[in-house]
Amino acid sequence: MGLLRPARYAWPLSLIATSFLSSPGFAQEEPDYELPTIVVTQPAEPEPAPPRPAASPAPAAANRYALPADAPAALPEDAERFETSVIPPGTRSGSLTVPTIGEAIADINQTPGGVEIVPGSAYQESTPSTTLKDVLNYVPGVYIEPKWGEDSRISIRGSSLSRNFHLRGVQLYMDGIPINTADGYGDFQEIDPTAYKYVEVFKGANALRFGANSLGGAINFVMPTGYNSEAFGVRTDIGSFGMRKVAVSSGGVSGNVDYFVHGTFQESDGFREHSSGESGRGVANIGYKITPNIETRFYFNANDIQQNMPGAVTRQVALTAPKTPAPINVINDWQRNIQSYRIANKTAIRLAPDTLLELGAFGVDRHLIHPIFMYLDYDYADYGGFARLFDERQISGKRNLLIAGVNLHNGETDADLYGIGPGAAKGPLMQSSDQISNNLSAYLEDSFYFMDDVAFVAGTQFLHAEREQIAILNTTDGDSTFDLWSPKVGLLWDVEPDWQVFGNISRSAEVPSFGEGGAVFSFDEIRAQRATTYEIGTRGSRPDYSWDLSIYRAEIRNELQCLGASTAACTVVNADRTIHQGVELGLGYSLVKGIFEKGEEADRIWLNGVYTYNDFFFDDDPIYGNNQLPGAPPHIIRAELLYKHPWGFYAGPTLDWVPEGYFVDNANTTRTDAYALLGAKLGFEKGKWSGYVEARNLTDETYIAAVDIVAEANPEAALYWPGNGRAVFAGLQMKW
Repeated sequence: MGLLRPARYAWPLSLIATSFLSSPGFAQEEPDYELPTIVVTQPAEPEPAPPRPAASPAPAAANRYALPADAPAALPEDAERFETSVIPPGTRSGSLTVPTIGEAIADINQTPGGVEIVPGSAYQESTPSTTLKDVLNYVPGVYIEPKWGEDSRISIRGSSLSRNFHLRGVQLYMDGIPINTADGYGDFQEIDPTAYKYVEVFKGANALRFGANSLGGAINFVMPTGYNSEAFGVRTDIGSFGMRKVAVSSGGVSGNVDYFVHGTFQESDGFREHSSGESGRGVANIGYKITPNIETRFYFNANDIQQNMPGAVTRQVALTAPKTPAPINVINDWQRNIQSYRIANKTAIRLAPDTLLELGAFGVDRHLIHPIFMYLDYDYADYGGFARLFDERQISGKRNLLIAGVNLHNGETDADLYGIGPGAAKGPLMQSSDQISNNLSAYLEDSFYFMDDVAFVAGTQFLHAEREQIAILNTTDGDSTFDLWSPKVGLLWDVEPDWQVFGNISRSAEVPSFGEGGAVFSFDEIRAQRATTYEIGTRGSRPDYSWDLSIYRAEIRNELQCLGASTAACTVVNADRTIHQGVELGLGYSLVKGIFEKGEEADRIWLNGVYTYNDFFFDDDPIYGNNQLPGAPPHIIRAELLYKHPWGFYAGPTLDWVPEGYFVDNANTTRTDAYALLGAKLGFEKGKWSGYVEARNLTDETYIAAVDIVAEANPEAALYWPGNGRAVFAGLQMKW
């Protein structure tokens, strides 16, 4: 079961649906336009239940779109209550635009495939929460390792193994609003892990509910609202390598208006030389209930991130002097700096008691200053909109769930590359182009319960994508158009209220980004990556144990792959046929209970672990035969064994183990080494206060955390990113 932890910890879930229904007329209500005097208050919330392993599936009952007859205009948040398999109708959220965790669990639990929900409390109160590894470390199927600073390499089911920089193959969202640029590129640094109420992870093609359809799936970061946030919160973290962080937040409700605002400042000297950085991030949302059936919410996001880059080094340097940076990175002061601003709106309209329509629009301005082998100066301007319809009703006496939507996501990038000199001196303009991306997608998914406990799920997505590069200086013109259908079918069986079995067959499509095209490469020669994925699995929970298991096989055509270079600066093109298959397993088990405290709130020793098996290989490739695809280890094991006391105290060891190294190149000539990292954590969560101390890599093991993959590795090539040495972090948080 996803994050297989006691109640405050994450737990996976799933969904897929399709087939359009005509909506009934809007349920009229008397508008309430007058706002009272502004007095910020916090809605009454029930106390969170005692910890339990994970969430139970919530088959037929929960429907966050239904308004109870006696419901007030602002309903209390139903908190993180994982002890119930059904959300009672009278405990709907105060917000139509943002589901609570319980409502999100009920929604996502309709997916017949691998999906997870990670509550913010699963990592925010027990880790420094500085990178996506802190967030996703206990999600099976996700391979994520830091490269330097706040940058990480992430792959879900083998996505984007060939992408040696930034992000591709996983689509990021903030409250269902895209974070990636229009061509698919993304940056992890724009994500502040401390700012979100929960995180949804849709693995593979299971993200159809957002219209997302890539091999790696989608990750949706969901902010609190005024209805489920504290009036004020503050946290501070310090730790090894000069890490310092301060975060503050505030939220509340006044009449028909609610708000949430969060800001973080963070700086670090970095484990490696020339890896220091600092960042300031802010997110906010303001909601307004126009009527009990209409709510609009505005989102704001700003980031200012400055990061030095230590660079990849040779294998020998990585394993003998891991703090050493690449010499050229120091001489020319390589950096990656981002300034970005995002504004968005999402409006939810309850068309009928069981029908909700969401309408949204967004605009993004992003500036990337990136002195590396050249001085990259990129300006991104993205905009778009979306409409989603959610409908739940009876058809011939059978339950039916429908999701349908359309997405528009367009953008233009002014891509200028200048010469570079010592100290990141900006030289003359060397290359320049305008890169235009237009995307229009429509999707539909429907879950029909032809038996009370078995649903047939069917869906499809159509994507029309255009890519055009307009040459200005020393680049080439190029354009390409993609029209792609991606159907899906599946079955979901609710064996018991807290036990599900599922299976699906799905297609996915991934359009190349401009990072694949290069400055002089003919962009229209790159084809879209297509995959057919077969998946079966089960998930469930009991008071003393929980589980989550997915087994999948993806047969891929035209995988975007680095095929023709011995350095990291390769041009990505299409492989012929490849296979990605694996096992994703999460387990939680209460080994011992009632050591010092008996009864319902007994203390316990809880084992939480995830295992990921990756088997990725070429399929009779004319050059590489059936070689393993480089970039991801075949086995990943993560575990923690925590003693938990009902007073809120916890302590225990942690393990991050890669028992077998992985290849660095397609030719399978060079591979990394196995490693095991031992850690420990202790902390407390009591009322308004929480605090932690976490130690990582206690044995100070030297290891390779990530690599830049190539076609055939030169033994002296600088392809390796050393992992961090021994580190200790501590933090204190107060909410009131």
